[in-house]
Amino acid sequence: MTRTILLCLALGLTTVAISSRAETIQLPPETATFKAGPGVEVANAQCLVCHSAEYVAIQSPNRPRSYWQGVVMKMKKTFGAQIPDDQIDPVVNYLVKTYGDGK
Repeated sequence: MTRTILLCLALGLTTVAISSRAETIQLPPETATFKAGPGVEVANAQCLVCHSAEYVAIQSPNRPRSYWQGVVMKMKKTFGAQIPDDQIDPVVNYLVKTYGDGK
């Protein structure tokens, strides 16, 4: 019984020691920004909450409105982005004009 108690104490102390060692992760500074243009403020406010501007910039260029509409809706419905309904069209308009086919 004493062995069991000592083993439990040893495991408990090990757990406390492991959980008390906090690691700090330093991320590099953000260097990508959205391209300037009408609606950049709404893109900054709605998109940068979850990902960098670089994520948008690496998408295939000249995609149509339907593509960007689908991307924004996927972010909202699938990934839970908190984009208000009245901000969806402004975000899509910015993405189409700045990263899409402009139509």
